[in-house]
Amino acid sequence: MEKSVSAPPAGLPARIFTGHWQGGHIQGIALDRQRRHLYCSFTTELVKLDLQGNLIGTVEGLTGHLGCLCLGPDGRIYGSLEYKNDAIGQGILKRKGIDARHPDAFYIAVFDGERITRPHMDAARDGVMTAVCLPEVAEDYAFPGHRYGCSGIDGLSFGPDFGRPDSAPLLCVACGIYGDTGRADNDHQVLLQYDTRDWSRLEGPLSPDTLRREGAACRKRYFVRTGNTTYGVQNLEYDPFLNRWLMAVYPGKKPQFPNRPLYMIDGSVPPVRTALQGLPEEGELLSLCGGGLPHPSGIEGWDFPWGSTGIAALGDGYYYFSEDRREDAGYCSDIRLYRWCGEPERAFVPV
Repeated sequence: MEKSVSAPPAGLPARIFTGHWQGGHIQGIALDRQRRHLYCSFTTELVKLDLQGNLIGTVEGLTGHLGCLCLGPDGRIYGSLEYKNDAIGQGILKRKGIDARHPDAFYIAVFDGERITRPHMDAARDGVMTAVCLPEVAEDYAFPGHRYGCSGIDGLSFGPDFGRPDSAPLLCVACGIYGDTGRADNDHQVLLQYDTRDWSRLEGPLSPDTLRREGAACRKRYFVRTGNTTYGVQNLEYDPFLNRWLMAVYPGKKPQFPNRPLYMIDGSVPPVRTALQGLPEEGELLSLCGGGLPHPSGIEGWDFPWGSTGIAALGDGYYYFSEDRREDAGYCSDIRLYRWCGEPERAFVPV
């Protein structure tokens, strides 16, 4: 399906520079277009900027891995947050000079952006962040060998239920997937879907000393066959213009798959209950979009290089993508405006 793209969105710059940060590389972005604020997760801190790139505030005190961000239907900022004792988790604690181990736990962090007004705010003490635990992710992660190759969570986005464009917004959270080339049960992306409308009773403050384990129940579990990737969906973004879910990944290494950095789920197609290849079970299988680069496996994707460190769909075929890098002064990114082309060799072009 090809859709025509209108003029660029008024009032949005073609580039926003994030500045330099020390907490780790940028993991995700969220745009509050109404208030003209941009939020960036730099692994262990949240950064709030205006659209000229001027600093408004930061949230610190996180000793877990803050990943993908999205703007919720309630106007708050949602982000994936992991506490685990693998190489990534221990690396974070080492950088912060903490000699400790956290229990493996996985959360959705919820930030009240209006209360983020100055640098160096503390996630727990300043009351700007609450969190909801996702117990089913911990169960998949703790399962012997990690069920489905689960390495935690990262990508997340709000959008309608698959095949039901008029449904209320639901939160989809993508499980991280280990890039183990010696197994066949890790060739799907796994999306967990949540209805957040009753989450107020589940939210609470979070600190390294109070990692709560009770939390939200998954509404549905979906699968989408992309072939194995390296750590799963890094950024997930629902785009109402195309009715697609963009999945930016670190490419996998299994030669029988295309190993692209970008795939898209067709949001107009309902899931199909079917046997899952490589798994001894049935599941709700989602459909990838066509129109990408063809491959003998039948899996189509795009070789678009950006998205794994941040995507924001702006409407009418325009997007912000994070173009991250590391310089002597620290980690940084250009948040650059792109428009949809929809060609197999060229999904998006910069504005």
